[in-house]
Parts: sequence; C-alpha cells; structure tokens
Amino acid sequence: MSKYRVLLLSEGFGSGHTQAAYALASSLRKISPNIQTKVLELGSFLNPKVAPLILTAYKKTVISQPRLVRMMYRSQYKKSINRLATLALHRLFYTHTHNVIRQLKPDVIVCTHPIPGAVISRLKRLGLRTPLCMVITDYDAHGTWVSPEVNRYLVSTPDVRSKLIQRGVPIQKIEVSGIPVHPKFWEHTGKVEFQQKFGLKNMPTVLVMSGGWGLMSDDVVNAYLTSFSDKIQFIFCFGNNEKAYRKAKQNVNFNHPNIHLIRYTNEIDQLMEVSDLLVTKPGGMTCTEGLAKAIPMLFYNPLPGQEEKNSQYFTQQGWGEPITSIDVVTEWMDLLINDYDAVVEQRKQNIAQIDRYNPTQSAHSIAEMVEKSKVLS
Repeated sequence: MSKYRVLLLSEGFGSGHTQAAYALASSLRKISPNIQTKVLELGSFLNPKVAPLILTAYKKTVISQPRLVRMMYRSQYKKSINRLATLALHRLFYTHTHNVIRQLKPDVIVCTHPIPGAVISRLKRLGLRTPLCMVITDYDAHGTWVSPEVNRYLVSTPDVRSKLIQRGVPIQKIEVSGIPVHPKFWEHTGKVEFQQKFGLKNMPTVLVMSGGWGLMSDDVVNAYLTSFSDKIQFIFCFGNNEKAYRKAKQNVNFNHPNIHLIRYTNEIDQLMEVSDLLVTKPGGMTCTEGLAKAIPMLFYNPLPGQEEKNSQYFTQQGWGEPITSIDVVTEWMDLLINDYDAVVEQRKQNIAQIDRYNPTQSAHSIAEMVEKSKVLS
C-alpha cells in the first residue's frame, strides 16, 4: 500500500492552532494507517532564535495593549494578508520553506494558522502544485485566512462559511466540518476512575483554565471562586505560566484541601470529564473541547478579536455564558451546591445532543484531498 504524506503547519500565537494540527494528525492516522503526518510550527522550526522573540512581543502586546489589538483586528477584518507583507514574512522567516516541502514531499499541506497559509499561498503562486487546506480554528473568519490559492477551507459553522462567501470564496471550496479536537475529547468514560487518578473527591467540581499561555489574570474572580471551596472542589490549571502557579501556591486563598493547582498538562480531557463546570478564556480549541465534553462553560477576560467572537457564538448557542459580573459566578456556585442533580442531568442531555456531531469530519475531508491529489498526480 502507498503511504500518503500530510504536512500540517501552524504557529505558536496561542496554543490552540497547534493543538488543532496535532488533533488532525491523530484523527488522520486513526482513520487511515496509510497516511503519514508531520506537524511543524513553521516559524519556530525554521528560525528558532527569532520566533520566540516575536511570540513574546506579541504576548506582551495582547496583555498590555488590548485596545490596540482590538483596533488592529477590526481594521484588518476584511483584508487578506497583502502580497508585500507575505513577501516580507517569506524573506524574514520562511526562506527555506520550499526546501522543507521538497524534502518532505507532502501530498497535501494543511495550515491551522493564517501566516503559514499565506506563505504557502505565495509558493503556490510561484508554481507549487501541492493542494492547500486552511483549517479556521475559531468561530469567526478574519480576512487574513483568505487567499485565492487555497484549495479547501474547513470551517466551524455555517455562519463562518457565509462570511467566507461574502469575501468572494467559492462555496465549493468551503466545508463546514467543525473545529478538530483530539478524539479523546469525544470519549465519555465516567468520573470514578479519574477522581481516583487525580486524588479528587466525589463532589461538585469546577475546572478553571487559563489557556496555554496561562493568562489567568482575573484575580477577583479567582479569589471569589475559592470562597466556595468548603462545598465545591476546584482545579486551577495554569498552563505554562510558572509565575502565576507559584503565586497561587503562596496565596492563602488557595490553601485548601478542595483546591488543586496544576501546571501545563496533556490530560485536560480527563479533567473536563471529572468536572461539572469549566471557567475558561474562550479560545476556539478550548471551547470546542468543552463542547465535545458537553461541559457548561463560563468565559472570562476574552482577548480582543477571535476570543470575543468565540464567546458570543457559544453564548448564543447556549453552551456557555460570559462572566459579565460576579453575580454570574454566584448563580452557578449556588446551582452546584443546591441543585447539583439538575446540573448532572442537563449534562447527560447535552451529551446526547453532541453525539450527532462527527468528530472526524475534518480528517475525512483531508484524506479525500490526499486521495484526489494522488489521482491527479
């Protein structure tokens, strides 16, 4: 049997884009043993010294200048990455991209971030014939995702498809597949095993996530949550933010047997399975993972742009609710304490609804592109 190759390209601007790439790689290998996958954060791979500096500068800007980021997001909302910017990116960071493609010989290239998508689009204008698939990893369609060289777009919702059509993308290029998450998030194995594994009690449990960057900056909400720790169990996940983790360890508010503090972990699916409520920043991947786990969500401090759009979408669909005031937190804590059975029952009903989704649709669509590329080559 022939082996097919899929190259998945991402960037480290937040962890969700790369998580989507790895989720797709896992699903592709699961549905077809003949598909080989390779995931690269292209900038970090080709320029490991400069890329971290840019990521750090971007992170600092997001944290310290949210209004500026929001203004830039909105001003560029309907615009693709122009050719001059693409050329600059190519010369600064990706001069060896074509060599990488020549060495790996992928049958299909998949981009889960718009920057490598723009670079591959430029290479296609220069003669590269490898099919390009863009996987939009949020519940909105910013103009930077759009390029005429893209062969297929995989999007989260019909609304995102409509936005692409309004920007001139042919409808036959767009498929509503949902955002890909790792297959393990679609498994519902029950709580008992994971309670024992993590040393948790059988009681109402809240998972508080700060995203891959650990942007858990809402000290007011976090401190208020801990005031309920006599009756509710809390798991605080700090991602890669070691400073915030150490600060919490030294904070008396977090010193309680029902409060568990953890760093970055690859077991978020298990922590979601064992929890009854997710308090999180509304990243596209985290929200979709929460959807797969059918866990109710509260959203705090959305980053300007995509996270704001994600929060709006999940709130409209009834899967989550923004923390617009401390009263929202109070209502949920009271619900977990005084009407816990209703929360558990509602989640069971949500799981039954979510079972209608096809968690591997994105992977099947890419596998179809691979087969077609082999026929045409």
